[in-house]
Amino acid sequence: MHTRTVATALLVAGALLALAGCAKNDGSSTGAATKPRAVEAVSGCGEGSWTDPADLSADREPARCDKGAPAPQPLAKKRKLTIATGTLSAEYVAPLTVALEKGEFAKENLDVELKVLPTPDALPLLAKGDIDAQWAAPEAAVMNGINGGFDIEWVAGNFSPDPESKSGLWVRLKESESAEHVPMAGRKLGTMIGKGSVIAYPMNKALKKHGGGLDKIQFQQLGSADVLTALQNGGVDSAWLLDPVWRKVDGDDRYAFLGGQPPGEPLGGMLFGPELLNEDVNAGVALLRAYIRTVNTYFAGDYKADKSFVAELAKLLKTDEAILESTPSLRMDWEIRSGTTDRLQAAYNAAGVSEGDPVPEEKAVNRALYEEAVGHKP
Repeated sequence: MHTRTVATALLVAGALLALAGCAKNDGSSTGAATKPRAVEAVSGCGEGSWTDPADLSADREPARCDKGAPAPQPLAKKRKLTIATGTLSAEYVAPLTVALEKGEFAKENLDVELKVLPTPDALPLLAKGDIDAQWAAPEAAVMNGINGGFDIEWVAGNFSPDPESKSGLWVRLKESESAEHVPMAGRKLGTMIGKGSVIAYPMNKALKKHGGGLDKIQFQQLGSADVLTALQNGGVDSAWLLDPVWRKVDGDDRYAFLGGQPPGEPLGGMLFGPELLNEDVNAGVALLRAYIRTVNTYFAGDYKADKSFVAELAKLLKTDEAILESTPSLRMDWEIRSGTTDRLQAAYNAAGVSEGDPVPEEKAVNRALYEEAVGHKP
C-alpha cells in the first residue's frame, strides 16, 4: 500500500511536470504578487479584517468584516468562472455552495460553476487554464507541479477546526496503554487520505509525539465507509477519523485521540491558475470578495446555532441535519498562515512524495488578492 500511495503521487507529479513544459513560465510571476495594485479602504472591513500571518496561536480569532462586507463591486462585463472541487457535500465547501445559492457571485457579475473533479484530474486543467480555480489544498502534487513550472498559487484559506473538535488521529489502545503515551512506531494506520495530502503534516506531528512518524508506520488506504470499521474490528491499529465519524469512539476508553489539524491554521482553500493570477486579476479579486462576504454574512461565528440556517445548509450539502449538528461549527478563515507550506513540504519529504527542492512560500502563496478584497495595505 505504501508503494501504491507513493507511486500515485509520483505519477501525478510526472503528469504535471510533463504539462509544465508547455506552460508559460519564465521563472517570474506577472500576477498581483509582482505588479502592485492600488488598495483602497473597504467599508465594513476595519482592523479586524486582517490578522498577522505569523500569529499561530490556537485561540486566534479569524479575520472578520461586518455582515455584508466587503460590498460587491461588479465587473463591467459578466465573467464565467469554473471552480473545481473534490466534493460538494463536505462542510468546508459550504461557503462556495452558499455563495452560489445566495447570489453572492452573481453580485460581482460572475457566472460561477462548481465542478466536481478529483485533485489529480483538476490540477493539469488548472495549470493549462481550462478551469480557473480549485477548492483544494497545496498538496504534494501541487507543490511538485509548481516546482516544475506551473503558475499556480494558494490565494485563500478555508477553515480551521473548533478547539472542541476531535477530528484527527485515533488509536485503539492495547492493554496497559494510556492516552498520554501510545507507542506508534510499527503500527498500521487506516486512512482514506494518502501521504501526499496536507493531512500528512498534522498526522506526522501527532505521530512524533508518540514515537512514530510517517516513516515509522504502515499505511492502509481505505474507503471512507471502511476506516472506522477497520479500527473497531482490529483491521488497523489507528485511523484518521473525520467529522462526524469520531463521535462513534469519543468517550470509549478503548480508544484515544492523539491529535488533529492545528487550531487556527487553515491547510487548504482556493488555488488560482494563470488566468486569474495574471490576465484577469480583477475577476480573481471579485471571486475572493464574494467568498469573503459569504463568510462574514453566513459563517462569521457559531453558524450552527441558527437552526434555520442548519436546515438550509443540510439541504445544500445533501446531508442529515442531525449529523451536521453533531459536530462544532468550523472556523471559516480566508487567511493563510506564515510557514504553512514549509511545514507541509517537510511532511511530504518525510513521506517520500516530494520532488525537487522545497518551493519557497513566496512562490506558492499569494495573500495580495484577499488583502485587496478587504482593503488591507501590507
